[in-house]
Amino acid sequence: MTSVGPGDGDGGGGRDERDETSRLWHVTLSVSGKPAPLSEVRRGLEQLAHDHPFLLTSRYADDHAEIRYWEEARDLHDAAAVALRLWGEHRSSAQLPPWEIVGLEVIDRATYHQRVAEGYGPPPAHPVGVHPY
Repeated sequence: MTSVGPGDGDGGGGRDERDETSRLWHVTLSVSGKPAPLSEVRRGLEQLAHDHPFLLTSRYADDHAEIRYWEEARDLHDAAAVALRLWGEHRSSAQLPPWEIVGLEVIDRATYHQRVAEGYGPPPAHPVGVHPY
């Protein structure tokens, strides 16, 4: 697949999309909705973790959940777009509750590590996996 840049109307000056530098982005996605049985929420999040191999950890209650993972993307816009589609695209296959996205944070790797080093980063994550609040 090629990307055509300005002035490349003939296609001869196109470049391979893989040439663009990808970066790692730390994503925190928060979802919320009507209460659902905890066992179903857990099973759905475990399936999501299986379907989305970059999932680091998720925390859940009967009416909300938080999912954290690393996304490789060209820029913040691409990482955010993927994050905003994650819940909806996996809702059926993972049998996730019909909750809505209520929060999204996408930060680059350097900012994530700076926050952690300064002691004001995200709350410490449980070990990789799905955990109740």
